[in-house]
Amino acid sequence: MTEKMSTHQAQEDQRNEEILIYLNGEIVPKAEAKVSVYDSGFMLGDGVWEGLRLYNGTWAFIDEHLDRLFGAAKTIDLDIGMDRNQVKQAVLDTQNANDMTSDAHARLMVTRGVKSRPFQHPALSQQGPTFTIIMEHSRPNLPRPIRLATVPHLRGLPMTQDPKLNSHSKLNCILACIAAEKAGADEGLMLDVNGFVNTTNACNFFIVRKGAVWTSTGDYCMNGITRQKVIDLCRANDIPVFERNYSLVDTYGADEAFLTGTFGAQTPVGDIDGRQIGDGEMGPVTKRLRALYKDLIAQECA
Repeated sequence: MTEKMSTHQAQEDQRNEEILIYLNGEIVPKAEAKVSVYDSGFMLGDGVWEGLRLYNGTWAFIDEHLDRLFGAAKTIDLDIGMDRNQVKQAVLDTQNANDMTSDAHARLMVTRGVKSRPFQHPALSQQGPTFTIIMEHSRPNLPRPIRLATVPHLRGLPMTQDPKLNSHSKLNCILACIAAEKAGADEGLMLDVNGFVNTTNACNFFIVRKGAVWTSTGDYCMNGITRQKVIDLCRANDIPVFERNYSLVDTYGADEAFLTGTFGAQTPVGDIDGRQIGDGEMGPVTKRLRALYKDLIAQECA
């Protein structure tokens, strides 16, 4: 069996052992970037995060990512303690401190901060938020298409934990990933509450049937920025695209399948539940969308 992989697999880069990390207004060495065991994020997963990717000196679609970060913080009633310009400047300061120009990934994390006692109530977080930026040299390294396995874990209803939130509470998705690995796959394909194909544990999911691109309605998944860019590119380039409910029957019979995300952009899927998709390699529509997305990034990050 081919070695295990993940959708966030990157080339090893020794420079990441010496990176500098932004932590609450300071930029410190990796070994010194420490958070209290009383921190709300560590203790309860109480926080939100956002991922960014650096191309040619520019953080792609940063304003849209910040829209999502501040929207999520407002949803969970978390005061980030910084405005958008301050957050953007913190990203740039961390980039400059690490001398990064391209092929870098940033993870912005905001928690409700250090608690006075080890219990759940948000009022116990009285010291203000914890804000961290981890930035790494990161070039995707995926030697083959991804294998998926359908898992029993669902992306649930908004009244439980809204799947549109980039929350620190990722246990449901982690369990989905573990289930997929136990089944010999790389990542879990998750259904929605009605049994329709939804998303994977880490990325948005698309199939291609007879030249048309299908993805879920978006009702039960993170509405990814890369996901929306792919939909927009389809519409702008006369590629039929549908946000719709569809089943595993439709999925197994697809000509192509691929994932989208900030890290990997468009990642081909070769196998789902032991069934080869198409010829098991990246298909022509996926290749075309990759090229269109690469052109979009070149325009965005010129």
